[in-house]
Amino acid sequence: MVLARLLLPIVLAVLAPARLAAQVPPGLEVEAEATVAEIIDGDTVLLADGRQVRLVGIQAPKLPLGRAGFKAWPLAEEAKAALAALVAGKTVTLAHGGARLDRHGRVLAQLFLTDGAWVEGLMLRTGLARVYTFPDNRALAAEMLAIESEARNAGRGIWAEPYYAVRAPEDVGADRDSFQIVEGTVIEASVVGGRGYLNFGPDWRTDFTLSLDSRALRLFKQAGVAVETFAGRRVRVRGWIDSFNGAMIEITHPEQIEVLP
Repeated sequence: MVLARLLLPIVLAVLAPARLAAQVPPGLEVEAEATVAEIIDGDTVLLADGRQVRLVGIQAPKLPLGRAGFKAWPLAEEAKAALAALVAGKTVTLAHGGARLDRHGRVLAQLFLTDGAWVEGLMLRTGLARVYTFPDNRALAAEMLAIESEARNAGRGIWAEPYYAVRAPEDVGADRDSFQIVEGTVIEASVVGGRGYLNFGPDWRTDFTLSLDSRALRLFKQAGVAVETFAGRRVRVRGWIDSFNGAMIEITHPEQIEVLP
């Protein structure tokens, strides 16, 4: 908590110039205003009407929240404090650009303050959250990725912590069951038996791979992206590390893959 108190003035200084810049973008369905009664963690709040709201599109460092054996991620308390400084006791507008509820019954929403400031964007700007989208909740992904990139390049918040460092494909073998961002060059990209594969090494049996099922392939096609065109490209990809013939991320929607210069 001492670190949280030291960091909070820095967080507020970063947020202040951006407060009036954001407005509720077109394309989002705006819900009635609500009051934030409690901060649960860096990306979840409790409203005065009893609903829990998960800030959609971002993932802040996690607190244990009663989970046995779970250790807080670095800067989890700082992220909670930063979100509290933004919205605790304040009126917010909920806006939706996709699914409205998650499997836990929490409301999924973009939050905006009465001055139009975009809460997800501000958390990303401070480096106290990273982009975390889903196939049924992809609104504002491009904008969020741009803000995250700026914070990462500046080394703010989590981006100064090795725990959140961008991984190389050869280094993710020990990261199973964790959410990671990985940068590397796609050696081979193909669609086999209705499933897409992006391989980052010469041996698909052991090297890091991205896998896309038929639903993901349809979303890529709708976005005008052919999986085969990733071959030879350097990309930044994000998702949960699984293990199947080496480390693997299951890709469910196009926003998980950024093509790098």
